[in-house]
Amino acid sequence: MASTEGLETYLNDHLAGSVTGSELADKLAEVHASSVAGPVLSELAREIMRDRMTLAELMDRMGIEKSTVKQASGWVGEKVTRLKLSDVVISDQNLKQLLEFETLSLGIEGKRSLWRALREVREVYPELIATDLDGLVERAEHQRAMLEDHRLAAARRSLSS
Repeated sequence: MASTEGLETYLNDHLAGSVTGSELADKLAEVHASSVAGPVLSELAREIMRDRMTLAELMDRMGIEKSTVKQASGWVGEKVTRLKLSDVVISDQNLKQLLEFETLSLGIEGKRSLWRALREVREVYPELIATDLDGLVERAEHQRAMLEDHRLAAARRSLSS
């Protein structure tokens, strides 16, 4: 079996990112609950949390210790993102929504990249074989597609006015 040092760092970085993404998705689902994007954001928040749990369970199966420092940095990162996207910094609500949706979309793309990278090494790590990496890639692609129409609508509203 290959050394897991690089894998440990990689998975912990993605777990930290999943903390940020999950917190952001929850916040957006709450803020936009009554908007046309509300149902999509609620579903995304649930799925992103499920993906985060899948990653944590995979790390447990592989015996990879979760870095509390990196998870805390993910939490802090989300708070910094929240401040950056606050009404104090961005007064244009359409631009704010575009940036929020785009940030979430980029996080989903990062998660898709994680699952695709793990597919490339699943033969090296037997614990990965039991994980439906193809299904996780497809779910990330579906999540991006669900959000994309709302992101583009926000772009039209904010960038053409």
